[in-house]
Amino acid sequence: MIYLKSESEIDKMRESALLVSRTLAEVGKHIEPGIETGKLDRIAEEYIARYNGRPAFKGYGPAGNEFPATLCISVNEEVVHGIPGDRKLEEGDIVSVDCGVEKNGYFGDHAYTFAVGECDEKTLKLLRTTLESLYQGIEQAIHGNRIGDIAHAVQTHCEEEGFGVVRELVGHGIGKSMHEDPSVPNFGRKGRGERLRTGMTLAIEPMITMDSWKTKTLNDGWTVVTADGSLAAHYEHDIVVREGKAEILSTFDYIAELSTKNNNIIYYG
Repeated sequence: MIYLKSESEIDKMRESALLVSRTLAEVGKHIEPGIETGKLDRIAEEYIARYNGRPAFKGYGPAGNEFPATLCISVNEEVVHGIPGDRKLEEGDIVSVDCGVEKNGYFGDHAYTFAVGECDEKTLKLLRTTLESLYQGIEQAIHGNRIGDIAHAVQTHCEEEGFGVVRELVGHGIGKSMHEDPSVPNFGRKGRGERLRTGMTLAIEPMITMDSWKTKTLNDGWTVVTADGSLAAHYEHDIVVREGKAEILSTFDYIAELSTKNNNIIYYG
């Protein structure tokens, strides 16, 4: 079932999405070689609580294997759902930070991949291409198009640059639940899939690899890694389908502002 949102509902979603945006930037202030991913998670949880939000990921999942943290922090070959802990970030790492928040009954969910210190040009190309594909997908999220138009735009751009597009994981609808219909894959054919209608709210999230698109899940039941050990990047925005042009509810502007304050963030889109 796909729920079209009213403007008042969209206003609440925008508030949740912007809290996630600010949380990602707050975490970004502290990303540098030597910091533990668990510390980044505590920073996010405290920040969300300060603004009367609830971490959406913590406690999410099947009974007995609920996700234990506020953030998914995925380093290098980890695609998504990495569990924060005592791992220390190192010079040259890339780290994808995915955050979800519930506030006033509505969810925000988006992600950004940070470079840690100096990264080589091929790695930066992966980040840049993944981010570009996100916006190319969003350009297709307009009334009358189909889900396949979003998917095809992401896939085409990334594969033309020589990168892999993860198949097993997809974007999703979002609203009163963190995951709603429809699914939003990053691969597909134009003109296929669910027709997009004004008021649909989606989380579009390219998950792109340096080489093979194949993945596997670690024994913790959560962390998804590339099967070949190559690097992966992940960016995500919450959007509203509109006539002519999608509206982006989240923003990376707060992260962009960090570039003048933190030399360890060397790539911000």
